[in-house]
Amino acid sequence: MHINVTGKNIDLTAPLRSYVESKFDRITRHFDNLIDVNVVLEVEKQTQHVEATVSAAGKAIHADAKDLDMYAAIDAMIDKLDRQVLKHKEKLRSHDHQPLGRSMAAE
Repeated sequence: MHINVTGKNIDLTAPLRSYVESKFDRITRHFDNLIDVNVVLEVEKQTQHVEATVSAAGKAIHADAKDLDMYAAIDAMIDKLDRQVLKHKEKLRSHDHQPLGRSMAAE
């Protein structure tokens, strides 16, 4: 998985970049078929805005969050993204393992 972190109106420091990358370890623990991640960190006056787009197998998943603190915004965005990735994983799992119908079980 490739993580691309960019910043608008902010200097990306090494600790900020490593914090974002470490938070995505939680996402990859739940679903390892992620291809590419684009993260944009932006400062709008006093509001910190974070958005991420994850390219998974056959789907693009997007999440964003705003907060007064950049680290809190990153945490909120990761929580949203984690829920969406788990939901996508469950959809894939439910389609792959459909139970046999009565007509197939009777034969």
